[in-house]
Amino acid sequence: MAHIYLAFVDTPGIFASLIRRFLKQRYIHVVIAADAMLTEAYSVGRRNPAVPFFSGFEREDKNKILHTFPTAFYRICELSCTARQKQEIMEQLHTDWRKRFHIHYAVLGLPFIVMGIPFYLKNQYTCSSYIARVLQEKGICVSEKHFSLVTPKDFLEYTEQRVIFEGKLSEIVPEDSQCVPESVSAYE
Repeated sequence: MAHIYLAFVDTPGIFASLIRRFLKQRYIHVVIAADAMLTEAYSVGRRNPAVPFFSGFEREDKNKILHTFPTAFYRICELSCTARQKQEIMEQLHTDWRKRFHIHYAVLGLPFIVMGIPFYLKNQYTCSSYIARVLQEKGICVSEKHFSLVTPKDFLEYTEQRVIFEGKLSEIVPEDSQCVPESVSAYE
């Protein structure tokens, strides 16, 4: 048996607080990872943690997130899968990483989620719809909904997972790596 990891994220900020208030839930962002420490984690979200306007498929950088949001709160859950499913999921993530600038955040899809109407434009996803689609295609169904309607709440309600961590991101990032090197571009 292998495992894949989902991280549910609560970050401070005006944009996040508006979404939290609208959805009435704490965790409004979900990330998929190869390991519990999130050393290789991906999502459809902000390209730069400090700038909410430029979004797409990204490899999550814990240090940049911690630098931007020192009080970020995470819940990390473990999902069981076969070794083959994990391999196929990771291959899909690596493929999508190579074409990351062609995968965008589905802003137009947000009203359809509220109305419960499936909506999909090629290569446009929310954080949760992207992960739901990848998992569904690999045989892991977290919701009966069309992938475009899946929200972080659906992942939180999925019973086939185990919470392995809940707390501040700073608790899982080694102190000696909690700074962003000056040579790292804000738009990498």
